[in-house]
Amino acid sequence: MGSSYLNNPCMLMPSTVNVSNFVSVKPCLQDEDRITNFNIWKEQMLCLIDSQGLRGIIDDREIIQPAEKVLSADGDDEEKQLRRGDRVVKGWILGSIGNDALRCVWELGSAREVWLELEKIFNQNGNAIGASSEENLRLEHQYEKSSGNVNEEDGNIEAQLKSSPPASQDGASKDLSWYLPLYRAAQRSDWKSANKFFDENIEEAKAIVNANLETVLHVAVVTGKANDFVKKLLELLPDDTLTLKNGDGETALHSAAMVGNTEAAVMLVNRNSNLLYITNNRYRLPVQLAAIYGHKDTLVYLISMSKQNMEHSPFEGQLGVRLLTSVIASEMFDVAMELVEKYPDLARSRRADGLSALTTIAEMNSVFPSGENFSWWKNFIYSRIPVNLSTLKACKASSVVVAGDVESIICDEPSYKKSRSFQMILGGKFLVSQKLEAMLWKVVEHLVPRIKGLRDKKLMHKQALELLKNLCQTLESLPESEASIIYRHSIISAAKSGIHEVVEMIIDMFPAALNTVDHENGRNVFLIAARNRFENVFNLIYQMSDRKHQFCGIADYQMNNLMHLCAKLAPPDKLNIVPGAALQMQRELQWFKEMENFVRPSRRIWSNNGDDSPRMLFTKEHQELKAAGERWMKDTSNSCTIAAALIATVMFAAAFTVPGGIVTETGVPFFLDHLPFVLFAISDAVSLFTSITSLLMFLSILTSRYAEEDFLYVLPKRLSIGLLTLFISITFMLAAFSATLYLVFRGKGAWVLIPVAALACLPVASFVLLQFPLLVDLIYSTYGPGIFGKKSDFLLY
Repeated sequence: MGSSYLNNPCMLMPSTVNVSNFVSVKPCLQDEDRITNFNIWKEQMLCLIDSQGLRGIIDDREIIQPAEKVLSADGDDEEKQLRRGDRVVKGWILGSIGNDALRCVWELGSAREVWLELEKIFNQNGNAIGASSEENLRLEHQYEKSSGNVNEEDGNIEAQLKSSPPASQDGASKDLSWYLPLYRAAQRSDWKSANKFFDENIEEAKAIVNANLETVLHVAVVTGKANDFVKKLLELLPDDTLTLKNGDGETALHSAAMVGNTEAAVMLVNRNSNLLYITNNRYRLPVQLAAIYGHKDTLVYLISMSKQNMEHSPFEGQLGVRLLTSVIASEMFDVAMELVEKYPDLARSRRADGLSALTTIAEMNSVFPSGENFSWWKNFIYSRIPVNLSTLKACKASSVVVAGDVESIICDEPSYKKSRSFQMILGGKFLVSQKLEAMLWKVVEHLVPRIKGLRDKKLMHKQALELLKNLCQTLESLPESEASIIYRHSIISAAKSGIHEVVEMIIDMFPAALNTVDHENGRNVFLIAARNRFENVFNLIYQMSDRKHQFCGIADYQMNNLMHLCAKLAPPDKLNIVPGAALQMQRELQWFKEMENFVRPSRRIWSNNGDDSPRMLFTKEHQELKAAGERWMKDTSNSCTIAAALIATVMFAAAFTVPGGIVTETGVPFFLDHLPFVLFAISDAVSLFTSITSLLMFLSILTSRYAEEDFLYVLPKRLSIGLLTLFISITFMLAAFSATLYLVFRGKGAWVLIPVAALACLPVASFVLLQFPLLVDLIYSTYGPGIFGKKSDFLLY
């Protein structure tokens, strides 16, 4: 594709071409001569594209197979040049069409998709499409929004329909208001009212009933609750009527797939199986819409009924690759694994925009364990939940469609019986032990619903890892020159998303992937991890042998080494994971110090293209965070100083006003020989001493110099000691108070002592809930094992 552009160094650079010199017509959907104008525009645009050798970008409908890497004079490889050429051609097209047409295609990904979409928009349905294309976009999902609220919106709907009366499919022209009762009847599954229309004229059954050029069948299928209506309607309609398209180029099967109406899909496919292979204006099959909208039951059924050796087969070419990537993007990994096993070529190919199945999953950090940020108790339960993928497959295969009474209806259909072969691929038989284990966990999940959510997440994580492994193994059969284009793109995407599982798997399967750099900035996996603060990805370097030393001096295109990248302020989403500006500053210093210990000594004073050394850049980038950390430390210390001072004052006074008084002659306390009095004395002393210690710690924080290095150990250490001693002083103060009350009311019974003890626990519990998490974070970040180091015994050679 675009080979002439790549191989001719004398060719004029496309980005410097003035489109207005070639194209003089702007095609608009509202023009009376829109088809003629579009054809003129098309010929002019083709002349421009041909003159730059870029015809292959819009004409080639075959899979883009990876080619040998071809370097141009400036070092760009073929993949980057093709991507640039695609963006240039797309910009030419979007900049030379009318606004109404632009609204229909601007969201499409590649120049080819835009080109094909424009051809379909301007050539489809003659004059009818021009009057309603822009309105179609605005009313794309009108039925979902209006279903159930027709009475409230009848006035608005009627006004919209009257404003753009279309031609019916049989050629008769009627105002849309004529079909409004039929429209309502289809939405409400009112066959009696609809049949009145059909008794007068059977052709009304295929009439257009709204501005989106939808027929009664489209409307009934979309509601999802009118399947009896659909069944009776299909008995009246001829076979060719089922292929009628709406303004988006979609048949009724597209609509059924989009809303997940599996029962309607079964009836439609039984009548006309060719519906499976009809594409809409965006070159999408019904099965792909089912995948995009996440309707797994409908997807499994449509896959089971589709065949490979057909025109527009969902298992071949661009349609097949797009189906696989859509299934992966919708997190239906078990279906994706079966597609990869049955049609491995889909995993070895790329879409027109360069996206592959491996790249798709490499950008989905939420489907891997590294994308979760569980609390300690969730992590504890998560690690102990048993998961068996074969158990999951059996469960899924046993519940193909569950939607009221739909299951029994579908099972009677002959097409459903044929589809069981595909569904059985996803399943297996339970072993006795697996059944018992499943029953036990069902009981636990019923008692604690949150555990079910954790179990579902773990199932998804294991499926994603299994699919990742299958995709990498499939690429092994490709020549290195072809496989490298896919895995190099994928490993960079995974590094940017912080998915260390994907990075580790690709490096293990393809060791050469470690040499991959991002063409935008020249950063490899570890430079990307350092810049984006993905410690799990960077820690993979500690799982390597002596090979890791070759990365000690790496730098990007701007000559930023690892220290420079960590000297820059972390992205907000990573910075906000750490509570408090002071701890955020500490985390930044930990990254900077780790890189300082890792790089070669000569790199520690290395200046980048901006003539900044790592230390200079760190100071410059962290001025605001340092100031915020200082304010946070002082505010916290001021608040805690007041509490510590009050406790010290009270405990000091309590030491001279002992409970029960003293013997006048000897000065000895009356309750000296009682155990509660000893408890009071010890608690008072401990509370006094710890409150004074806490007070001194907070005062030292207030008078600190607040240098950058202080945020690493000095300030967090003082704050943690201050909070810990404050917590101890509060606890023993309440113990002393409780002992005093016991001495006074010891003869009154438990009815006095139990409420006192319970109330004494309230302040301690409040402190634990409010301040103890901060204390734990402080101690863990300062004295814990740290975020760096070897986290797995798996060796990356």
